[in-house]
Amino acid sequence: MTRLPKGRPSRLTRPSLAVAAAIAVVAGVVAAAPDAKSEEPTPKLSLIAASTSVTLDSWKEDPGVYLDLGTYLTSENGAFELKVTRKSYKDPVVAQQILRNGKKTRIKTLPAGLVNDFAGLPDFTQITLTDAAGSTVLEKTEAFCPNNASGRVRPDAPANSKYPESCPTNPFTLGSVWGVENGWASNTYSGHYTEAAQLDAGTYTAEINVAKKYRDLFGIADKPQTVKVVVRERSWEEEESAGARSSAKTTASGHSAHAQHDAHAQHGAHAQHGAAADTPAPGAVTSGAGPSYNAGHGPYPSAPPALPWALKRKSLGRQALATAEVGDSTGQTDGSRQAPGAQPNAKRPAGKASVPDVPKPDLRSLPAFGITVSDGYEEVPGKDYLAFSANVWNAGPAKLVVDGFRSPGKEVMDAYQYFYDADGKQVGYTPTGGMEWDPRPGHEHWHFLDFASYRLLTADQKETVRSGKEAFCLANTDAVDYTVKNADWHPDNTDLSTACGQENSISVREALDVGSGDTYTQDLPGQSFDITDLPNGTYYIQVLANPENRLKETDHSNNSALREVVLGGEKGARTVTVPPHHLVDAN
Repeated sequence: MTRLPKGRPSRLTRPSLAVAAAIAVVAGVVAAAPDAKSEEPTPKLSLIAASTSVTLDSWKEDPGVYLDLGTYLTSENGAFELKVTRKSYKDPVVAQQILRNGKKTRIKTLPAGLVNDFAGLPDFTQITLTDAAGSTVLEKTEAFCPNNASGRVRPDAPANSKYPESCPTNPFTLGSVWGVENGWASNTYSGHYTEAAQLDAGTYTAEINVAKKYRDLFGIADKPQTVKVVVRERSWEEEESAGARSSAKTTASGHSAHAQHDAHAQHGAHAQHGAAADTPAPGAVTSGAGPSYNAGHGPYPSAPPALPWALKRKSLGRQALATAEVGDSTGQTDGSRQAPGAQPNAKRPAGKASVPDVPKPDLRSLPAFGITVSDGYEEVPGKDYLAFSANVWNAGPAKLVVDGFRSPGKEVMDAYQYFYDADGKQVGYTPTGGMEWDPRPGHEHWHFLDFASYRLLTADQKETVRSGKEAFCLANTDAVDYTVKNADWHPDNTDLSTACGQENSISVREALDVGSGDTYTQDLPGQSFDITDLPNGTYYIQVLANPENRLKETDHSNNSALREVVLGGEKGARTVTVPPHHLVDAN
C-alpha cells in the first residue's frame, strides 16, 4: 500500500509571502466586509471568476478536457456551513444548514432528496460552452464540494478554515460537515469526480452560473460568470521527447505534463497487481479540486496540490508564481495539505501498565465495497479470487494511538496502546501485540498485527474462508463521520508515506483519529478470498475490527459488518453479484 512521496512540507518563501499578501488586494474587488450590526446573520454567497481567460489541455493519449474554469463560491457575513448525516443505511441522507449568530445556532433543514450522498451539492453549477461561431457545443452541470481547495479573499478573514478539506466519497459514509469559511472562497470545480469534456482545440466561451434551485435556497444572486477558454492539444510523448517535462513543473494552468506524468507514475506500484489503467485524471495543479487524502490504501492518486486563486492572477507575474510553494500557510487552505504522521514516544513506556478510566476509541467496520472477481494479484494460474475494499473507522470519543518499538535485530516491534485524559495528557498504556514489516509491493511499511480480520461466511453465516490479510498500517484515509463527538476535521497521518515508517525504523506511531477510517482497496495483495473451489450461491463478506479484542475500546459489540454477495459462473470465469445494502446501492 505504498503512497508515493508528496512534495516538501509547506513553507512559503519571502517572495511568496508577498504574493500571499496580495490576496487582500485582489480580493478587494470581490466583497467588502459587511457591517455585522446592520446585516442579518446569514452568509452572503457569491459566484466569482478568478480570471477572464483560462487555457486547458487535451492530451492525445487520453483526449478530454477537465473544465477547471477558475470559478469560486465566496461566503461573507458568516460561514456557509452544512451538516450532512444519515441515521443508518436504512435511512436517507439529510442535509441541514447551520446558521450561527454568536452563541445562538439556528438549523435550516434542506429539501428532502436534494442531497443523496456525501460528495457535495449535486448539479450545483451550470456550464454552457459556445464556439467561436456562437454555437453551443456543451451544456453540463457539476457538483460542488464546499470543502474544496480554498483561500481567504480578504486580509481580515480568519487565518485558517475550520472545515474539512474534502467531501467523502466512500459509499458507506455516515456523516459529514461541509463549509466555506467567512471571508473565504471555495473552488467550484469537481476535479476527477467529473467526466472530461470532448472538445477540439480552439477558443470557446464558457458561461457558468449557480443552478436556480440553489440560488433560491441560499439567496445567491443570478450573476453568471463568463470565461474565455482556450483548448490546446498536447502529447505526453512529444512533451517528453522535447524535454518539456522538467519545465512543465512550473506550468500554472491546465493539466500540466508534470502532473499527468506524476499521476501515471503513481500507478506504477499498483499497476503490476492489475490496477485499472483508466484511472480518472486528477485535478489540474492549479485547480485545488480534490483532496490530498481520503484516497484510501489504493491505486487512485490524490489530486496534485493547488495554489489559491489569487496567486494565479496575471498581475502578480510569472516569477512570483514560480517561487510560491504550495501548502497551507497562514490564511491558505488549498487542498495540498499532507498531514504528517504523529511522532512516537522517544522510548518505550516505563512503569506499570494500566488501563485508566478515560475516554477510549470505538472501532467499527463498514460493509465491504469495491467487490469484484479477479486473479487476486497473486499470479497463481487457475485460481479465482473475490477481491474487495474494506474500512475500519473510529467513532470515538478518543483517538486510537499505538506505538511500536523495535529491539535491535528483532523483526517484530512490540506495540503499546496509549490512553489520554481530557486535557490530552498521557495517563496510561497497555501492551497490545506487535508490528511487522510487510515487504510486498503495494505495502512496504510497518503493519499493526490483528487490527482487523476478513472472513467469507456462508449463507447461514458460518465461516468458510478467511483472508490472509491480518495486519494493517493505520492512516486516516476516509472521513466516515465528522459529526460524532470529538471528531477531528483535520486529522494527522493522512498520508501513508508519513504514517507507517520505513524498513529501518526503530519506532513507529500509528493512529486513527475520531471520525476517520482506514480503507484498504481491492487491488492490494491479500485483500481477497480464494473462491476457486467454492460452490455458487449466497455468501457474506465479514469485516471484523479488533478480532482478538487486544485493543481497549468503548464498545466491542459493534465491530462486525456484513456485506451480501452472490457467486456464480464457472471455474476460471466466476461472477459476483452484489445486492444493495439497504439504501446503499453501491459496490
